[in-house]
Amino acid sequence: MLSSWRDRIEGDVRLLTSTVRYRLLVLMLLPVLLTLASLVFITIYWNVSYTGSQLFMKVRADLGVAQGVILEQLNDQEQVISQVQSAWRLKSLLGAKDSHGVAINQLLERNRELLGLDFLRLISLPQASVDPRLQKLIPAEHERARSGIQVLNKPELADLGPVLARQAQMPIQSTPMAADSVQGMESRGMVMRTLLKVKDTDGTVVGYLDGGVLLNRNRDMVDNIRDLLYAPGTLPNGAVGTVTLFLDNVRISTNVPGGNSGEQRAIGSLVSDQVKMKVLERGQVWIDRAFVFHDWYISAYAPLYDIDGRRIGMLYTGFTEAPFIHNYLLNILELGFILMVVLFLSGLAVYKGATGLLKPLDRIHTVVQAMQEGKERRIGNLGLDPDNELSQLARQFDRMLDLLQQRNREIKAAAEQLEFKVDERTRSLKQRTKELKENLKLLEETRAQMVTNEKLVALGELTAGIAHEINNPTAVILGNMELMKFELGDRADDVEEEIELVLQQVQRIKAIIQSLLQYARPGDFDAPLERQQINPIVEEMRVLVRHSIEKQAIDVALDLKADARVVVNSQQLLQVLINLVINASHAMEDRGQIRVSSDNWLDDEGKVKGVTLAVADTGVGIEPELLSRIFDPFFTTRKTGTGLGLALSYGIIRRFGGHIDVDSVLGEGTTFTIRLPSDVLLKEDALSVNLRGLEG
Repeated sequence: MLSSWRDRIEGDVRLLTSTVRYRLLVLMLLPVLLTLASLVFITIYWNVSYTGSQLFMKVRADLGVAQGVILEQLNDQEQVISQVQSAWRLKSLLGAKDSHGVAINQLLERNRELLGLDFLRLISLPQASVDPRLQKLIPAEHERARSGIQVLNKPELADLGPVLARQAQMPIQSTPMAADSVQGMESRGMVMRTLLKVKDTDGTVVGYLDGGVLLNRNRDMVDNIRDLLYAPGTLPNGAVGTVTLFLDNVRISTNVPGGNSGEQRAIGSLVSDQVKMKVLERGQVWIDRAFVFHDWYISAYAPLYDIDGRRIGMLYTGFTEAPFIHNYLLNILELGFILMVVLFLSGLAVYKGATGLLKPLDRIHTVVQAMQEGKERRIGNLGLDPDNELSQLARQFDRMLDLLQQRNREIKAAAEQLEFKVDERTRSLKQRTKELKENLKLLEETRAQMVTNEKLVALGELTAGIAHEINNPTAVILGNMELMKFELGDRADDVEEEIELVLQQVQRIKAIIQSLLQYARPGDFDAPLERQQINPIVEEMRVLVRHSIEKQAIDVALDLKADARVVVNSQQLLQVLINLVINASHAMEDRGQIRVSSDNWLDDEGKVKGVTLAVADTGVGIEPELLSRIFDPFFTTRKTGTGLGLALSYGIIRRFGGHIDVDSVLGEGTTFTIRLPSDVLLKEDALSVNLRGLEG
């Protein structure tokens, strides 16, 4: 049973993954897919547009209700204070001939506590006329009272009552999305204030009742507005509705949760900079989402104006955004699940209905795949009506496979014959290519040898002439200079410096002639070679060159790791190393480092092949176009050089059976690398060997 189900599932998977069948299924499912996708997008768009607009409409309405509540609060305050003004007890005390100030104050204090006011006092007409704050609230002749909102500083609050000054004071706390405040404490207070005319029994205005409420830390007003706007059931579960009064951009009365230590509400926190700019600075209403203290809210902000028409703060209403987003996402997930179920059921129904059409296609596909794998298969009878299009296609396809099989056998035979010929020609071509490369290599070496031999022949002829023409005059000069010193006697001291200079230059001429002869006729200067270690020769070189470079701040550092023995002449190798180090010092300024290193030379299999010597400097480097000429005789870039040092060094290394390479970067330095093999041909006694110039 399990095997049959597995075979059936595998067959269904093959049906779905076949290109033609996949397209047929897509064409069958396309109307359903388009309908469901359109339904999803329409639903999401409707939810976003309608739900968002409804939320903003609600918060705008909440803001309007909150503004109305504040106006109603001012009217109620005016009504309760008018009850005090019309009380018989107050009028009797005012009509008495004797002063009853203490009794009036006690009466006002009892009424203040009874009416829930923060301050209530009697102001005389002169006091009201000189107080700039009260002048704005003095009622006109036809008015009984005037109310409004004012912002009072700390001394003005202290005049109304010391408790009010302490209640208004609050620390300003830093708030996300808001710039840090330059002041650390808010000591001003926002008050809802009413000034009511007080008349005696004769109807004469004798003063004013000054009463009101301090809004700083006042919970009653914001909580009453919140309970009115966001009663239980008006918001989703988990949503929090809040109301806030701002003095400038500071929350002075709020039910937004969270705050400083000791505060359960966000008293003293700041509004975000975006809201501050639009509402406080531009005087516009904000209806949008906003960051409120520590969370995102659907928010409405409106500016608050004092009795003089100046913007002094803001009124805010809003509710948390997260529960609405959660509900929205939950609705989308529910809708998506329902649509997926519908899509699955629709696809299953379409698939079941199309199986009768797809199975013959699967049979054809299976045969084609088997043929591609080299198996001999035929479609045969599909179990359909002979006149069915698929049956006719199967018969034609089988006949085509028979023809194809016959053609494949013919092509295979021809291919085998062609492959044999190609292999034969390829082997011949590879052999000829190998021979050609060897001939080209031999040609290059022969050509280089011929060029070198031509140079040697030309140089030999030139050297012989120079030796003949210069050696005799040089000997005459030396003899005459000695005779001159003898003839002059004591007077020779006056020109001794000039005589020594002439002798030095003559000796230099002889040295140049000697170098020419050594390069042109190396066979005359052969020295015995022996197998030996390289490191002692390098250390001796450093001792010998120390005097030549002591005027420069140049350090010759050694890194000697080679332990293999090579066949060399120690004096000639020492001459090469000294020449390279002196050249390196000339290429450097007054300071730097010349690094001489040695290491074993290994072949591709890791076996010791010889020794590698490297001389690296930190000098000016060699220009790329000059690198190919530095080993040519008489080529030099120094005014005092002869151009034979590197040429002689090259010849010596070649006589050792090795080779020398150069790598240079302008401005960074030059590295000469010498590779000396260990398997140089020795004489039968294995003690010495003569290698002839550049001939080997």
